[in-house]
Amino acid sequence: MAKDVLTLAWSEMRRRKFASAIKLLESKAELYEDNFEFYLATGIACLYAGDIGSASSYFQRARHISLTDTRLLLGQAAIFMRRGDVDRALQYYFEIKENEPENKIAAQAMEFIRTHGDYDTICRWVDTGKIEQFYPPLGVNPNKVWAFIIPIFACILGVVVAIKIIPGPGTFDGPRANLANLELSADEKTSAKESDLTTQSYKFILTNKEITKRYSNALQYFQEHRDNAAQIEINTILNSDATLSIKQKAQILAGYLEIPDFDSIKDIPSYSDVKAQTFLYQDCWVAWGGKVSNAVTYEDGSYSCELLVGDETLAHYEGNVPVRFTAVPMVEGSKPVKILGQVAIQDGELLIKGRAVYQSVH
Repeated sequence: MAKDVLTLAWSEMRRRKFASAIKLLESKAELYEDNFEFYLATGIACLYAGDIGSASSYFQRARHISLTDTRLLLGQAAIFMRRGDVDRALQYYFEIKENEPENKIAAQAMEFIRTHGDYDTICRWVDTGKIEQFYPPLGVNPNKVWAFIIPIFACILGVVVAIKIIPGPGTFDGPRANLANLELSADEKTSAKESDLTTQSYKFILTNKEITKRYSNALQYFQEHRDNAAQIEINTILNSDATLSIKQKAQILAGYLEIPDFDSIKDIPSYSDVKAQTFLYQDCWVAWGGKVSNAVTYEDGSYSCELLVGDETLAHYEGNVPVRFTAVPMVEGSKPVKILGQVAIQDGELLIKGRAVYQSVH
């Protein structure tokens, strides 16, 4: 039986695949408009992913529908805790205790504030991730359960079998979606190029072998969770003289690529490479550091700024790039920042669609 998006998203969140959960949920935003569980789930996923601005926005929408849900109150309290606003956090924890006197998370959070609630300690807990113990609970991670069960059975089957079937630490990102239907046909492999090159111009003129190789690379990178590398191969194909059928399959493959977080992003392109050939890196994800300037908050709640790309002191300055967020992120303008965002082109110029922000507490 097919599962609804909320069920699938919670399943991904229990497996700590927050970027995947956010992508699933946001793809159905219109369908779930004014749905409390949708706003709550998306807010919690954003909170764990480190996108505090979006988390706060979704929690506020959920609060317009229900004021007393414990998961929502825990999420909002955690946001105030992260900011060092312990008085506001305590208000939410007291409300939780009134509704659920035995709530352990609220009790532990209140004890933490009483004994270690100074800003420096909170910042260290945010930096190390320990603050997540006060977030709305997600339940047991099924991957960890299997990580415990599988070795027991593997021992019974023998060491040789165990070596083959027991995943090592952090290797539960196994095979992804089965994309056998996106494999190139024999005809597509032998006739991968457009026969008439006079109808339009192409940025890349490739050989038959180069087109099929790049498409094969894109599929392989996808299975290796190297989505940026896959996207570059896809963009090369889309800007080449590959046939329409191959380009259509490449576009379908692009739809399977996931939204990364700061921990999962791989193959990050450099500012200079993206600036030089933005079309080649369109829809790739970057995590660039530097400092923020010219920040503006708009009436619709969106936010834009210029990221001065470089090191913490801008001693190594690479250039400016405009960044746009759909919600106001938590940014202290005087401090160095790292922004996670997606490469886009607006009016022919490079734009980063901001997703999350990280600022060190040190």
